[in-house]
Amino acid sequence: MSRRIRIGGRQSQLAIVQSELVKHLIEQKFPDITCSVFALQTLGDQQQSKPLYSFGGKALWTKELEDLLYDEDDNRKLDIIVHSLKDMPTTLPDGFELGGITERVDPSDCLVMPQGSPHKNLDTLPAGSVVGTSSVRRSAQLKRKYPHLRFESIRGNLHTRIRKLDDPQNDYQCIILASAGMKRLGLGYRITNTFDSSVMYHAVGQGALGIEIRAQDKEMKKILDAVCHKNTTVCCLAERQLMRSLEGGCSVPIGVGSRYDETTGYLHLRGIVVSVDGKQAVELNQELAINDVIRDSIECGKLLAEKMISNGARKILEEINLDKIDQ
Repeated sequence: MSRRIRIGGRQSQLAIVQSELVKHLIEQKFPDITCSVFALQTLGDQQQSKPLYSFGGKALWTKELEDLLYDEDDNRKLDIIVHSLKDMPTTLPDGFELGGITERVDPSDCLVMPQGSPHKNLDTLPAGSVVGTSSVRRSAQLKRKYPHLRFESIRGNLHTRIRKLDDPQNDYQCIILASAGMKRLGLGYRITNTFDSSVMYHAVGQGALGIEIRAQDKEMKKILDAVCHKNTTVCCLAERQLMRSLEGGCSVPIGVGSRYDETTGYLHLRGIVVSVDGKQAVELNQELAINDVIRDSIECGKLLAEKMISNGARKILEEINLDKIDQ
């Protein structure tokens, strides 16, 4: 018997591409299922003038969509929501759960220079050059290596940010973006350089898609289990637990790196917490054998968080007053 699944996501071009990817994964695996994609505006899409941390964080991307998972109107009701996993709160409201995680695309952050720029990396930029990023995690880590640069907020979808960058009248000498989004939109050719963990750890869940469902929706969970990615799930569950245990919100400067070796069965998790000015940092790692995907991945995140807290990570986070950040 044929079945229809209603997929919800945000209205941005990237979000639509991501929802279509999940549609393809499901329909490829289950030929009797037809998926429809619905693109909806959220409060986060409407607020483009201020940094995210200043007016509500990750819930801005999720609440309107979550309401539709339980909508009484069958013409509006959604079955699943597709998010960039890095935008999903690590603790979901009652009645919702993370139903699955898709295979990760490049989780790194990347440098984008304006067209015609002679610069290929941050090392050659003169003192006082303006780097555009709305992420406290990115600016805090880069201030450790490049204290002579200025970091200012830039909002908007990827095309908007790149258009601002290329405008000869703009104030930015470069911008920092997620490599995965650039590649999913066919903009990989604009990536000037990518950052490894020696310069910048990526965001929790970056490069992966998280699929939100109604809690205890066993039928949908069974479908998602068949299309999601074990290796990515192990890494991202550990990363999300690390952030949850550190009590980190949307934009606090927590960076991660993870690698799950399916041959040995070990997960290698790294994390960093940096003060907003880049002057203090706690950077540690944890390894753990993964016998049970959910239990052991979460345990690895907890163990690393405990280790980081005992070395001062929570003190750094507690001293952050996002209202007073000079971006």
